[in-house]
Amino acid sequence: MKVKFLGTAGARYVMATQLRSSAGIYLEEGGKKMVLDPGPGTLVRMAKSRPRLAPSKLDAVILSHIHLDHSGDVNALLDAVTEGAKRKRGVLLAPSEAVEGEDRVVFRYLLGAVEVLRMEPEGVHEIGGVKVETSCPHRHGVETYGIKIPFEGGKMCFLVDTAFFEDLKSCYSDCTHLVVNTVLRECNPKIKHLCVENVEALALSLRPELLIMTHFGMGMLRAKPWEVAEELSARTGVEIRAAYDGFTLNFDRVMENP
Repeated sequence: MKVKFLGTAGARYVMATQLRSSAGIYLEEGGKKMVLDPGPGTLVRMAKSRPRLAPSKLDAVILSHIHLDHSGDVNALLDAVTEGAKRKRGVLLAPSEAVEGEDRVVFRYLLGAVEVLRMEPEGVHEIGGVKVETSCPHRHGVETYGIKIPFEGGKMCFLVDTAFFEDLKSCYSDCTHLVVNTVLRECNPKIKHLCVENVEALALSLRPELLIMTHFGMGMLRAKPWEVAEELSARTGVEIRAAYDGFTLNFDRVMENP
């Protein structure tokens, strides 16, 4: 399995200024190529990656929810996958509101060209033989789910945007490797995002083999996420890393590949 963080921006200001890229996360597992949450710039970051990542070769696009910083390039990727909807190919795994209703984010002409899998709480889907699980519902103002992908030796989980609630601990208790969207340095009950204190609580409760923070807001960037990760690792005894744009994880090693 391979995970490449094309972008690590969280919150609208960091996305708008591109202090960090707002591109999504590229995944490979079981020979299948996927992108999770293709925010603005995903198409460009894939083209500039070394080696280059071809959107036309993707097998699936996964949306955790409809917010712009997670879905801005979804149509561009699906258009590439389906050759402008001329070829029926690929899978879109997304909440129902991403593909129907007045707030849908996927263009109608693309919906007939891909296989659409609608997320449900704690659901299980298959993408070309690769199992992709959805988490319990998150608390984020729109329909939102985290993603879990079993692989040989563990389970890679993406705990995406949400306010903290105690059931998150049981919801992600089966994860050996955990990516956590850590937008806030300090907790703010008015903002439905996780903060460093929440990450520490999750690390102490779940004790994954590896926890990676990403999706940083301005407060986190000012605090230097890599230093925050070192402090959390020392306090919890869990290996905690801060992702950066281009950070690549191959599970047997971590390597820099901007």
